[in-house]
Amino acid sequence: MSLLDKLEKKYRRFGIPNLTLNLVIGQSLVYILTLTERVNVSFLLLIPNKVLQGEIWRLFTFVIMPPFTHPIFIFFALYLFYLMGTSLENYWGIFRYTIFFLIGYVATVIVSFFTPYYPATNLFLGGSIFLAFATLNPDFELALFFILPVKIKWLALLTWLGYFYQIGFGSWSTRFMVLASICNYLIFFSQDIVLRIRSHRWHMEREARAFSRKNDPIHRCVICGITDKDDPEMTFRYCTKCEGTPCYCNQHIHNHEHITRKTLEEK
Repeated sequence: MSLLDKLEKKYRRFGIPNLTLNLVIGQSLVYILTLTERVNVSFLLLIPNKVLQGEIWRLFTFVIMPPFTHPIFIFFALYLFYLMGTSLENYWGIFRYTIFFLIGYVATVIVSFFTPYYPATNLFLGGSIFLAFATLNPDFELALFFILPVKIKWLALLTWLGYFYQIGFGSWSTRFMVLASICNYLIFFSQDIVLRIRSHRWHMEREARAFSRKNDPIHRCVICGITDKDDPEMTFRYCTKCEGTPCYCNQHIHNHEHITRKTLEEK
């Protein structure tokens, strides 16, 4: 039984039901309140230096920060987040999905203190949910903006490429956010990743052996060593009078000394 199985058995009741729905509702409310100028977004951002000054609420409010863009794009983003999050919750169960989210959340909060004057974002945390869904449903066809069909595995590949680029060339704050957001993914899918690597390696080794056998000669003369690969037009025969029925080329099939058991023992 894995550690996660033991934790689920013991603490199942602490899972947060409808976690994704609650986050979507929270982000929607923040967006609406921001439009009506009833909420100042700067008071909700996770800025570690402000937290150290006593603004503890920032540790929690940053997860309900919506992507501030055109309303249509926000609706589409929240819809996808709800679709994928609830799917993971149904697949894993409430407790495991809660643990997956909390690992990413705690890691994001911790690394944010490495750059205390820069605001942390929940963008990559949502990205980890997207990557988890894409891993479990690689052939799921997503209609971008409800129009353009594309398999989600290709979007996940683009996301990984973007993450690698940001780790290599982004600011330190961005690098920390990316690494924090994928730690939950790596914890949950590390075993599957190792198994896939081993499976692909085994497949390549099998293909290499098959290719090697394909290029091996079928006939080889036991006297001169010529093969059907050396001379495709050469005729080969097998001598039934010799011990073991060895192969001979056309030049040696009629003028060779027969191999006996005694000859083999002397060798």
